[in-house]
Amino acid sequence: MTPLTPLTPLTAPMPTARLALREVPWTSALLLAALGAGTVRARRRLRALPVLPAPPIAPAASAGLPRAAGWRLLTAQGVEPDAATFLTACAYADREGLRVLDLLPADLAAERALGLLRLVDPAGYRQDRLGEGRGAGYAVLVAEEVLARAGVDPDTPRRDPAELLALVRRLKEFAADATGLAVAPALSSGRPGRCGPGTTGPGRVAALQAQGLPPGGLAAAQLAGLAVLAGAVLRQGRWGAAAAGLYWLQPYLALGGRGGPLHPADLAAATALRPVRSLGAGLRTAAAAAAAARTARGAADYARAASYRAELAGGTDRFFEPRRPDCPWCGSRRLTVRVRVPDLLQGKPGRFTLEQCGDCGHVFQNPRLTLEGLEFYYRDFYDGRGGEGAGTVFGRLGASYRARAQMLRPYGAPASWLDVGTGHGHFCNAARAVWPGTRFDGLDMGEGVLEAERRGWVATGFQGQFPEFAAKLAGRYEVVSMYHYLEHTRDPLAELDTAAEVLAPGGHLAIELPDPESRMARLLGPAWLPWFQPQHQHLIPAANLREALADRGFSVLAEEHGAAHQGNDFFGAVALTATRLAPDPDRPWGPPATPRSRVLAGAVRVAALPCLAGAAVLDAVRTAAARRTDGGNAYRMLARKEGA
Repeated sequence: MTPLTPLTPLTAPMPTARLALREVPWTSALLLAALGAGTVRARRRLRALPVLPAPPIAPAASAGLPRAAGWRLLTAQGVEPDAATFLTACAYADREGLRVLDLLPADLAAERALGLLRLVDPAGYRQDRLGEGRGAGYAVLVAEEVLARAGVDPDTPRRDPAELLALVRRLKEFAADATGLAVAPALSSGRPGRCGPGTTGPGRVAALQAQGLPPGGLAAAQLAGLAVLAGAVLRQGRWGAAAAGLYWLQPYLALGGRGGPLHPADLAAATALRPVRSLGAGLRTAAAAAAAARTARGAADYARAASYRAELAGGTDRFFEPRRPDCPWCGSRRLTVRVRVPDLLQGKPGRFTLEQCGDCGHVFQNPRLTLEGLEFYYRDFYDGRGGEGAGTVFGRLGASYRARAQMLRPYGAPASWLDVGTGHGHFCNAARAVWPGTRFDGLDMGEGVLEAERRGWVATGFQGQFPEFAAKLAGRYEVVSMYHYLEHTRDPLAELDTAAEVLAPGGHLAIELPDPESRMARLLGPAWLPWFQPQHQHLIPAANLREALADRGFSVLAEEHGAAHQGNDFFGAVALTATRLAPDPDRPWGPPATPRSRVLAGAVRVAALPCLAGAAVLDAVRTAAARRTDGGNAYRMLARKEGA
């Protein structure tokens, strides 16, 4: 037999294949893939947009709208809906069980339509109880009882589009599973002072901010994308030209053709002039966003900064109790330092130490914060300056919330459920999709729990410390949940005592906690996000929690580690490191911002972008491994209270 040589047909194609791979212009290929996927997604979502049926009477101009019992139509300046459209929308909302309905003009501007379709999947919009309210900013039909609960005056003169966008976002919180959108064929976009792409920079900034989107970041991303696209055209020949062509034609490919629900009046111009218009819109938005940020800093943060300066004039020592010499869990004096870090969450002054017990493994803050210190370090994180960002993060955890609720499925449907540490009630809102017949109440220290009651996310909101309600709520609930709550408390054992008292015999206690025994805690050290200093007071090993539950008459029914994993180890490590290197120069508790501090912060953020992208990939791999091996950075435990 003739031996194979490097010149035989079997081996000859290999160098050719490698050469072909080297010749593939990967930047252009990725651009084509991303633009193609975005176009297909927009087309699919466009087809899912519902359309109001044809009105029973011909549209006609009207000096005013007729009254329909229980409904009000709020419009942007310059929008003149006709009576037939209003009555048809009321009938449609009644039939579909909607309480809020955003009306889209059939001739909605092309880029504005594309922007809306990026944010909203009409097929799942209504069912997404935690999804943010989105609309076009022209007209929204609202039930009067929703307006009353939201504290909105329906008789306010017509709003500008940005105000209407912000209003829809708020109203969906009060109609979490009863908010929709639909195309109104007889409604025209006209010229209501539109705030989408192609209009003034300040108008677009206002519209983006009203939707909770960062105008400066989006403008930078838009300009960076155009720069990458231009570079691909110049350097990668036909492939680059193909990517640019797809970007150019995207409005027509996504929105064009007959039979669609939208027929943008400017589709031809939006397609032909897209690169020029996008560049102009990006530049105008970036400039307007910078100006708006300067104005906001001057108006909103001045008083806050003065208050923080006065509070910090005496230093931070008073925010800490004396260091304790023993473990709060088992009393052992064999303590070692596990980690010592500054405030990497907000960049407030202070340094925090977590110590670990050599006997039971309990990890706790030592010295711990005083009540005054807790108030200081929590301030402007979940409310105030950081409130909107925290709400956005919690609003994206729907899958995790539903998984927590589904842990109860093998044990029957609960009639009553108290969520302790509920915040604004995001878990209770999401869990209703799993247990629609359950009464969900919430308890929290903050005022957000009262807002949750107004929204209808909880039936009753209790504000205060859980142990304070032990006698009042004794034996009332079939389920008590403590999701990422115990680690924030000063005395977890007292909290478990209260849970045992509040639960009825046979009731269930559901707990989720970060796992201090996670491998990632050792690998990432101070940059491990679940240390979460200075907020986390205690990190409890699973064995310790099982023992504490048994001591209080509970039987552990289920324990999950991989399923409870939160996929943020690497991403969080990069973000915390970036904060450590260059804190937000505009933080009101820091020194006054300087040009140097702004440049440094900007440079670190830019340098962190590829690291964050890589970290997201690593987190996806890590999450898949955690699910398969049942070993993550957190754990859930479900226990039943025994006894008659």
